[in-house]
Amino acid sequence: MNLLEQADEVYRKNFPNSTWFGKCIFISWYCDVGTCKFCYRSTIKKNIKSIENARRTPKSIFVEALLAKQLGWRIEFLTGGYNIYPIEKLVDITKRVSEIYNNKLWLNLGVLKEEDLKLLKPYTEGIVASIETINTKLHDKICPNKPIDKYEEMLTNSKNLKKSIAIVIGLGEKDSDMDLLFDFIKKHKLDRITFYALKPVKGTPYTKGPTTDEYLKWVANTRINFPKLEIITGTTANRVNEISLLLKAGSNAITKFPATKLFNSEKARIFEQEIKKSGRIFLSTLTDVNKLKELKNIEIESNIKEKLIEYIEVMEKLKS
Repeated sequence: MNLLEQADEVYRKNFPNSTWFGKCIFISWYCDVGTCKFCYRSTIKKNIKSIENARRTPKSIFVEALLAKQLGWRIEFLTGGYNIYPIEKLVDITKRVSEIYNNKLWLNLGVLKEEDLKLLKPYTEGIVASIETINTKLHDKICPNKPIDKYEEMLTNSKNLKKSIAIVIGLGEKDSDMDLLFDFIKKHKLDRITFYALKPVKGTPYTKGPTTDEYLKWVANTRINFPKLEIITGTTANRVNEISLLLKAGSNAITKFPATKLFNSEKARIFEQEIKKSGRIFLSTLTDVNKLKELKNIEIESNIKEKLIEYIEVMEKLKS
């Protein structure tokens, strides 16, 4: 039995034969840290003269929550860079998105203080620490202003909340770092982990992401070592053909795919074909235009409705 077969067997013993699309909702493109060497935000920070200009409008954020609810997408997490809003505003946005989606949310908003966590807790299911890489020396080189110990402190303070981390594969990690990751999962009793394959960004030192085999190795070994851990894996439009393999490696669901931009596109259809190929039942849709049309009759504030219609008109068009 090879690695993927082992991981798939472990998954099927512990989870339903289904999967979903996880939608990350961004509330800003700005990050006050902006020094992570692989990150898009590090390439644009110097060009941002005003934080306000890098924030998304609340109505576009709320529209994505409406779309997620209608299309069977699960909100992977609400996210944005460091110091994008005062905590009171973050609480307001989290509360509203939670109400629209009719469920508590996972939050990936940098290092949150214990008092911030208390304010957010009524609308929050879990907290995500974007650690990126578990190797401390590599981490300090790539993310010099995001120390791991601050994230660990946040996870410790996340009492009565679920806990997760986000890890990027392709930053220069070694196979031996898996042991560091597994120790971290045990130490903090994580409920979930999100893996991403590095997508090289122009202006950063990185020119290529991991191979499929390199990516799968991390997912499969994590599944085998943690049978009940929820594992989410990211894919991009250029990596959709890996989806069936990621699911075979023990991933619960797929995230990061630009679902609103590529809804009803050839890439979206390949995405859904890959789900079928894996044998899983897809609980979401990336192609059902009728589901979108049903939203046109929803009763909601006029400014949000106007934005929603804009989204729908773009999304329902057939794309090559």
